[in-house]
Amino acid sequence: MNSTWGGISIKNRSMSRSRIDIAVDILRVAMKGSNKSRIVCEANVNFNIATKYLEMLKDKELVMYEKGLFITTDKGKVFHEAAKEVKL
Repeated sequence: MNSTWGGISIKNRSMSRSRIDIAVDILRVAMKGSNKSRIVCEANVNFNIATKYLEMLKDKELVMYEKGLFITTDKGKVFHEAAKEVKL
C-alpha cells in the first residue's frame, strides 16, 4: 500500500524487500567499490544484515573485498542485471 505525502509517494513500511532485492541493492552500491558504511546507508540495511549479505555474496563470488572496499565482480554484475530484468 502506498500513500502520498506532499505529492511524494511513500511505500508502506510493512512492505519488506525480498532477499534478492537486498542483494541487488548491495551489488548496485558496490559497483564502483564501497566500504561497509556506505553500503549500509545506500542499500538501506543495518550493519548486521550488511555483514550477513556481504559474506554470502563473497561466498558466491558476486563481490570481492579489496583494499578496504567491497567491489561487485563481473559475475555479480551479470547477476545484478539478470535480477533487474526479472523484476521488470
